[in-house]
Amino acid sequence: MTGFADILGSLVQGAFSQSSTKRLTNAFGAGGGGSLDEIVGGLGKMLRGGKQTSSGGLGGVLGDLLGSIGNNKATIGGLGALGGALLGGGGRSAKGAVGGGTLAILASLAYSALQKSGQAPAQPPSALYQPETKEQARALEQDAHILVKAMINAAKADGAIDQAELQNIIGKLEEDGLTADEKDFFITESSRPLDLEGVIESAAGRANMAAQIYAASLLAIEVDTAQEQEYLRKLANGLNLSAQTVDYIESSLAK
Repeated sequence: MTGFADILGSLVQGAFSQSSTKRLTNAFGAGGGGSLDEIVGGLGKMLRGGKQTSSGGLGGVLGDLLGSIGNNKATIGGLGALGGALLGGGGRSAKGAVGGGTLAILASLAYSALQKSGQAPAQPPSALYQPETKEQARALEQDAHILVKAMINAAKADGAIDQAELQNIIGKLEEDGLTADEKDFFITESSRPLDLEGVIESAAGRANMAAQIYAASLLAIEVDTAQEQEYLRKLANGLNLSAQTVDYIESSLAK
C-alpha cells in the first residue's frame, strides 16, 4: 500500500531540490519566529505542559494553533520528528512521523498565509489533529497524495525528469526506507506528461489546500529557470491565490 505521507516527507527532505530542507527550515523563522531547532524545542516544552511564545512567523502560528487544539501530542511528536530529520537527526525509524509532520507544516504555512490575507478558514488545518477515524486518516493520506503529485508535476515544469534525476530521487526514497509500492508510484507518476490543470483541479476549491499545493510545488524546484517561474505564476493564478498569499509563502520559503 502506498504511503503518500511517507513519500511527501522524503521529498521535502531534499529528494527533489537540494535547497528544500533549508527553505523549509527558514519557514520557521519567517517574521522573526525563530530557527527550526528553537521552534521544535518550544513544541517539546508545550508537550511537557509549558507554554511556547514567539514574536511571529510560522513558529508563532504553529504555537497558537497547537495551543488551540489542546497541545495534540501526536502532532507535536510529528513536528519534532520532522525537525530532527531536517536537522540531521532523522532516519528510517521516524519515517511515519516525518510524513505527518510535513503535512502539519505545509498546512500551517498555508493557514498562516491565508490568515495574513484575511482568508483563513474558520477551523485550524486538519493535519494538526490526530485522526480518530479511518475516514480522517484516509483524508490526510489523500491530502498527501495531492501534494506529492503537485511536487512531481512542478519538477517537470522545465522539462521531463531525466534518468539521472530519477535515480537520485529513487536513491533518496530507498535511503528513507520507502516501500517498493511507494517507489513504483513515484516512477509511474514521474513518467506522465505535465498536467497543470489536473493539479489545479485537485485543490477542489479548498483555499488551504490550494496554498499547500503552491508551497509544496515551490519546495520541489529551485525556481532558476523562466519555465519554472511561468509554471508557478500559472499555478498561483489557477488556484486563485491572492498576491499577498503567494508573497507570504515565497518569503517564508526563501533560500
